[in-house]
Amino acid sequence: MSTAMGEASASGLGTVGWREWVSLPDLGIPWIKCKVDTGARTSAIHATELEVSMPDGIETVSFEIHPWQDSDADPVRVTAPVLEHREIRSSNGELSLRPVVRTTIGVGPRSVQADLTLARRYDMGFRMLLGRKALSGTFLIDPAHSYLQGRPPLDVRDRNRGRGGRS
Repeated sequence: MSTAMGEASASGLGTVGWREWVSLPDLGIPWIKCKVDTGARTSAIHATELEVSMPDGIETVSFEIHPWQDSDADPVRVTAPVLEHREIRSSNGELSLRPVVRTTIGVGPRSVQADLTLARRYDMGFRMLLGRKALSGTFLIDPAHSYLQGRPPLDVRDRNRGRGGRS
């Protein structure tokens, strides 16, 4: 049974569609479109210009996030502690060792703490995947719908489509 516009179900869980707009407030990203992917255990984000360092003996990674699909416009430079490195099998079956950071993901009015693997997703349709661990216990998934948790203002959606936004 589907709930309209991501309303809470009788179980108290929110509902997400197969794609959603989310925020990454700890990383300075107010909006990024993601694919909800129950086939992926961990969430992933397109990250470039990775630089790992060890200030004060704590491993950190500095990287750029390009929030708009098919665009390198408006990159956001982020530095975060590395939680660990994980071997991840990509959709094409290749294994790679990726740095993992933990951050807050805002989905509609709810927020979850989630691990994000840093990957190059140039060839993928979405700059971010929201994996099943981030959704577990908080959201139900309705694969027949999109954007049940709302959409950003039109100028943000236009920017994502490469239209430059409206004034």
